[in-house]
Amino acid sequence: MGFEEEMEVFELQAEVCLALANPRRLQILGLLKEGERSVAQMLEKMGINKANLSQHLSVLKQKGLVMSRREGGAVYYRLASPRITEACSIMRDVLLETLRSKERISRSMVEGMGAVGQG
Repeated sequence: MGFEEEMEVFELQAEVCLALANPRRLQILGLLKEGERSVAQMLEKMGINKANLSQHLSVLKQKGLVMSRREGGAVYYRLASPRITEACSIMRDVLLETLRSKERISRSMVEGMGAVGQG
């Protein structure tokens, strides 16, 4: 892959990351991880208004993260690929590891400060 092609992929990746940089959108992906859901089902689970949900779903759909289908008067959404939630889970695991590591370092520093103060 050449430099220009690689930069194009990085730009697309950054756009997808921006779409994921919203807790509500991550919540939507979490719901869809369990399977296809209607807009009504998501509204019930999330407790937000329809316009807000529609806006988030539109962003996710534009970036190719979700797909939709219409059945009667209902619209159903599903993940475009199960790998999307795998990627989110990996990122979540990395963040949790980082938090745990920082917590251990902080605890160690506090304990060290206590020992210094007792001297």
